[in-house]
Amino acid sequence: MSDHELRVSKIRDGTVIDHIAGGQALNVLAILGVDAASGDTVSVAMDVPSDRLGTKDIVKVEGRELSQDEVDVLSLIAPAATINIVRDFDVVEKHRVESPEEVVGVLSCPNRHCITTGDEPVDTRFDVLGDGIRCQYCETIVREEIADHIVVG
Repeated sequence: MSDHELRVSKIRDGTVIDHIAGGQALNVLAILGVDAASGDTVSVAMDVPSDRLGTKDIVKVEGRELSQDEVDVLSLIAPAATINIVRDFDVVEKHRVESPEEVVGVLSCPNRHCITTGDEPVDTRFDVLGDGIRCQYCETIVREEIADHIVVG
């Protein structure tokens, strides 16, 4: 390995999210609920050269495998991402994220008049479009800053 190559240590067990569009790693951490208080051990590489994306980010989360809900939301902001499950330092599973047809209960609607933003016990439901998401209740479309509407916790 030359001095010009990236050196990021391997993880024993956990998830490596690769091929995240450059600059989106912090949004991925928000989706995963990772912050200073979460207790997760995380490695982040940002703006790494990539033949496929130009630049990419990489997130490694030790001791944790992603839920399907997390992968579904992740696919909205990192559609080219690959998920690698690591056990005992070996990649035992590798797959690309796939956008679901809908996401339920993990995003908030930006329309303050939507039924989901009031006191009603209604989970948000969004249809996944080619270029964004659409609320199934009020039909508000979100095309940018989807990460700003993640419901954490």
